[in-house]
Amino acid sequence: MSQGSSQPGPAAPHRVVVIVDENSNPFELSCAIEVFGLRRPELGRDLYDFSLCSPEPGTRMRDGLFTLTGVAGLAAADAADTLIVPNRPDVEVPRRPAVLDAVRRAHARGARLVGFCSGAFTLAEAGVLTGRRATAHWMWAASFRARFPAVRLEQDVLFVDDGDILTAAGSAAALDLGLHIVRRDHGAEIANAVSRRLVFAANRDGGQRQFIERPVPDVPDTSLAPVLAWAQRRLDRPLAVADLAARAAVSPATLHRRFRAQLGTTPLAWLTGERLALACRLIERGESRVEVVARRSGLGSAATLRALMRRETGLSPSEYGRRFGP
Repeated sequence: MSQGSSQPGPAAPHRVVVIVDENSNPFELSCAIEVFGLRRPELGRDLYDFSLCSPEPGTRMRDGLFTLTGVAGLAAADAADTLIVPNRPDVEVPRRPAVLDAVRRAHARGARLVGFCSGAFTLAEAGVLTGRRATAHWMWAASFRARFPAVRLEQDVLFVDDGDILTAAGSAAALDLGLHIVRRDHGAEIANAVSRRLVFAANRDGGQRQFIERPVPDVPDTSLAPVLAWAQRRLDRPLAVADLAARAAVSPATLHRRFRAQLGTTPLAWLTGERLALACRLIERGESRVEVVARRSGLGSAATLRALMRRETGLSPSEYGRRFGP
């Protein structure tokens, strides 16, 4: 570029900052680092500018497992585009005022806020969840509702995306939410690449209900994995719930029960979600003809594709293509 050119340079990477506070959980911190903090040479670019910050020079992590030092001060939170708030197992202990003030400042200036597991308690303490949707680990649902009745807690989900505030239900659900954020920011193809490196499902079906403690059946249901893999290879063909049931050699009613028990969803909802994910990948790879995308993904009509994409991504197919296409 010649000197004096008025053309803008490349946009700065989205800045993700994690606040680490006393007794924070190392696992969720590691999830944030794995999803947002690693270099991505296989993609040819880094997706995020990532950093940690803490209100103290040394932060004692959960159960005194180790002390984290050498990270930025809490002022770094004021530069975050996405701020991941602290979480910890002792949810009844209030957060320190300086942390809550940092969360409030970030929210006031329009930063995206993320809470993993008990991080929803931090967000609620800061007052930014009032009247909003959120989730938290099922073990703490009753405590959360009692303390924060003005928050619309959704218990039977892995995560909640409420626009500028996102919450994950439990420790491993931090990965589900992290990949969802990558998908929202960079598209399904990039999210799939990140999930492959993690060796983790890009879209994990179901909700917390499948993890709540329940008696083990005497004869466990047969795994759905074979019929799911069979269906995923045939998404572009006419495929109904009855076809899935026939492939699994069970009745449709039995198939529904197994989907509910193992995935926490219905066969039709799973099939529609897989087809929409395929449609997104086709658009990201350069297919701009809506009718072709609808046909190759098995969604049938352009109208169905448009309605589903608008509902699930907030974008029309053309808008999605402009944002995530080649």
